Amino acid sequence: MLLLVACGPPTKEQMVEKARSVETRAQLEKALGRPDDIAKLGPVETWTYRAKNGQVVFVIVGDRVTMQAAGSGDAEKRR
Repeated sequence: MLLLVACGPPTKEQMVEKARSVETRAQLEKALGRPDDIAKLGPVETWTYRAKNGQVVFVIVGDRVTMQAAGSGDAEKRR
């Protein structure tokens, strides 16, 4: 039973902790794997990872991770 729980997606807090010291796109991908979604606008990318309790979004400019945000991932309920 514990094995099934451990194999599920991580929480937002676990993801943020794993990515706490990353500075580059390569470091972020090494820490968290490929994102669930990538949006691009010129040199700016947002990488979104789905977590057990929401989502974590990282903003990347060029090759540098500049910002992170964690949310519920349920934008429809907030409208």
